Amino acid sequence: MIEKVWTEKGEMKALEVDPDNVFSTAEEVGDALRTVGYLADDRIAQAVHLGYRLQKPVLVEGPAGTGKTELAKSVALATNSQLIRLQCYEGLDESKALYEWDYRKQLLHLQARGQKEPGSITTEPELDLFDEYFLLTRPLLKAIRSTDSVVLLIDEVDRIDVQTEALLLEVLSEYQVSIPELGTVTATRIPAVFLTSNNSRDLSDALKRRCLYLNIDYPSAERERDIIAARVPGISLQLAETVSEVIRSLRSMNLSKKPSISETLDWARTLTILNVDEVSSDVLLDTLPVLLKNQSDIALATKELAETPR
Repeated sequence: MIEKVWTEKGEMKALEVDPDNVFSTAEEVGDALRTVGYLADDRIAQAVHLGYRLQKPVLVEGPAGTGKTELAKSVALATNSQLIRLQCYEGLDESKALYEWDYRKQLLHLQARGQKEPGSITTEPELDLFDEYFLLTRPLLKAIRSTDSVVLLIDEVDRIDVQTEALLLEVLSEYQVSIPELGTVTATRIPAVFLTSNNSRDLSDALKRRCLYLNIDYPSAERERDIIAARVPGISLQLAETVSEVIRSLRSMNLSKKPSISETLDWARTLTILNVDEVSSDVLLDTLPVLLKNQSDIALATKELAETPR
């Protein structure tokens, strides 16, 4: 199926869309994600649905450990797509995000060419130093060039600086990458794109303008209980509810690092391994290091839990 989309320059562009991976409704998104163990609320399902239908990236912001990265992974799993991940970090540049030239292979090629006898005949075609043979593709270019269904995850985009953000703009608005030596590489099959941010810094307006926006906060106690029940085999509903209540209590404390959903699931699995049916104060204090990874947080939680009647 071919859909026409408007670029940032106001030009219309025809791109191939995979009809099998375009959700008809937000409800379909929720059902598909549920089959792979991700319980999406209505806002999340709607954002994913519109991201596919409008062919726009989805910027997912929120505290660390609220399931932002897991959302992209689950969408890839639910749609049977290849997940291509660009993990952002301070100092990330074009050579690690887009592409670079294999200088070692180029040098070997030059040496081999220089060692040929003058006037010798070869049946092999002469390669230009900037032939695609010498190109090393990185995540962004790999996602653009793929002919398979792809989910592109640009993880923790707030870790890169504003200058590096500019590398993303062409990809996010035009679905293309410009390579001076080869020309412009344009996607024939649009990847689903998810960017995650922990709000460590404000992103540029230019980047935000190209994306749909979704904020994912810590789930309610009821939703986290359902997540635990879905992701931890064999856990009782009563224990899942107790776990969610304890986690909610810990997150209300002035901790430097609040427990993430993944740490919640680790704790729930720990309790099942220990054959715990009811969380006593002793069990909670003994297993706090599964939830909290900072000694000052453990000390604060231990003190406050000791003062709280259970």
